[in-house]
Amino acid sequence: MEHCILQIVLDTPLDSSFDYRWPLRETGAEAGAPAAPGLPQIGQLALVPFGRQQVMGLIVGISDRTEVPADKLKDALEVRSQLTALPEAWLELCRFAADYYQRPLGEVALPALPKNLRTAKVSSLERNLKKVAKDAVAQDSNPNPEPALNAGQQQAVDAIASAQKFSPHLLYGVTGSGKTEVYLQAAAKVLAQSPDAQVLILVPEINLTPQLEKHLRQRFSGIQIATLHSGMAEGERVRHWLSAHLGQARIVLGTRLAILASLPNLKMIVIDEEHDPSYKQQEGLRYSARDLAVWRARQLDIPVVLGSATPSLESWLHAKTLRYRKLSLAERAVKDAVLPVVKIINTEHEKPSEGLTQRLVTAIRLRLEKGEQSLLFLNRRGYSPVIACDACGWISNCTRCTAHLVMHKLDRKLRCHHCGLEQRIPRSCPTCGNIDLQPLGRGTQRIEESLAQIFPGARVFRIDADSTRLKGSAEAAFDTVHRGEVDILIGTQMVAKGHDFKNLTLVAALNPDSALFSQDYRASERLFAQLMQVAGRAGRAARKEDGNLSEVLIQTRYPDHPLYHALMAHDYDSFANDLLEEREQAGMPPFIYQALLRAEAKQLQIALDFLHQAAALATDPGITVNDPIPMTMTRVANVDRAQLLVESTSRPALQYFVKNWISDLRALKSRVKWSVEIDPVDI
Repeated sequence: MEHCILQIVLDTPLDSSFDYRWPLRETGAEAGAPAAPGLPQIGQLALVPFGRQQVMGLIVGISDRTEVPADKLKDALEVRSQLTALPEAWLELCRFAADYYQRPLGEVALPALPKNLRTAKVSSLERNLKKVAKDAVAQDSNPNPEPALNAGQQQAVDAIASAQKFSPHLLYGVTGSGKTEVYLQAAAKVLAQSPDAQVLILVPEINLTPQLEKHLRQRFSGIQIATLHSGMAEGERVRHWLSAHLGQARIVLGTRLAILASLPNLKMIVIDEEHDPSYKQQEGLRYSARDLAVWRARQLDIPVVLGSATPSLESWLHAKTLRYRKLSLAERAVKDAVLPVVKIINTEHEKPSEGLTQRLVTAIRLRLEKGEQSLLFLNRRGYSPVIACDACGWISNCTRCTAHLVMHKLDRKLRCHHCGLEQRIPRSCPTCGNIDLQPLGRGTQRIEESLAQIFPGARVFRIDADSTRLKGSAEAAFDTVHRGEVDILIGTQMVAKGHDFKNLTLVAALNPDSALFSQDYRASERLFAQLMQVAGRAGRAARKEDGNLSEVLIQTRYPDHPLYHALMAHDYDSFANDLLEEREQAGMPPFIYQALLRAEAKQLQIALDFLHQAAALATDPGITVNDPIPMTMTRVANVDRAQLLVESTSRPALQYFVKNWISDLRALKSRVKWSVEIDPVDI
């Protein structure tokens, strides 16, 4: 036989592999000559013709036969033999993700690789491989001295490091309890057990990587560390990916995309802030990095650590049913440090002026006098959510979305945060000509302006998506706060987690009430987590005997709401248990399993008609089919959107149904763009 058949998957919506021919001997070689060097292997990349293009694919099988007629069978152009084949365990992970999330294998495996690896020339790959080899450091660990642990931390480290097989641990610790130190010391023990062991540490957001990477490099000075996230330059990302794939990087730190990295010697996975919704991808393959991490740990029979001060209800339920081992850190890491005092300000009685009550202003002034920092949390960027005309009722709506245009005063722009549409702020009302247009509501820019007026001598600083758009700006901004060059910090959820501000003693939450009445049943869970996390930034080293307790002030119109009472008591246990009971009674996740069919069309009725057809195809008696409805944000960028939710008490039953349902949906003739999401988090 003079050739073999390569079964190759491509990054296409077609759920199948493609057969290509590959010669077993060099062209023109005589009979009996030895086989050509560099024969293909499963897990290698191959350049192949596809239509009129040449694209990179992944070899997933090698055979001696094919059903493709000889006259239609094409030759593979090139196999990237310079790159070590991706391991079978990685391919198995991709197959599981493709099967569970109902996507073609090629759409999972190829996008998981750095773009440069899939598109660059051989010469570029060879240069990167040489650079990675040159940058490699000795693999012997030589960590800097480790700080002493308290009893709870030591028990957690010992439990994690002693696990010799798959063992999921829920590291449940109050904010400031030293979860990061547990991760580091457990990682050190795991790395010491084998000279080639690798540890993967996941964080929910890019802006959390610089601080943790700094800690890792200081602690593990003799070990190569790789970082993987979408904010990296492509050249830098491919080199870090290669160092992980080749086993040279023994610690890999990254955001959700890092869970699909090739790590041939992975021995432990850490998921920091495991409750964070950012771990769920919202485009393309809508996977949960947290869930894939647990599956990958089971696949490799290694320990996995899920850390949070406010665990997700899914993880909390697993701990209650003993599927996860709960490791509790009930005290702050600094000896005798205490949690901040949480107080409620009833804005029905104490009316805010420019968004700030007098009690909050007084509290900020007191911290300024002591030389301490204050943080104001408002999860709404821009200057004002909307501008309006009192004369005729006109408001600044986006013409392409079911949303308002947000006022950005510094840029003199109205901007849609959904489609990106920008307009200049009008001088007068477009409807009646009234020149007295008023901003309604407050965003971070407007609060920043108010603070600067109230405290003219204070150093007021804002951190949000607008102020940190440039690469490296977020890291620089947080460094400014850490250096003590900020007196009052105003920010969105970017400042709410993972940062240890040494001199911050006051936190205030402005206008959190909207989440209490959201139609999203997860809204209260997320609000509690947000407020608990941002409250945890306060006084992480404050001790009672110092007489300088840290303080958290929450401005609300609903001071008697149970969520705020649980927050005042720092009682996540009771709050989570009550939520679980409500979910069970209502038949909601995590006690039921869901899939969401989304449809997009130029007209809403077209999308709804398609969903009604889809509902008619769902005849499985074990599946509950809800009515098709418009999405909350119905129109985005001139496209109307609707959704259909299906549910089951059995995960396998739902998977079986969805697989067949998708096949039926593909047979429908429709102008609708549709997608199915498993385990949706935004409904």
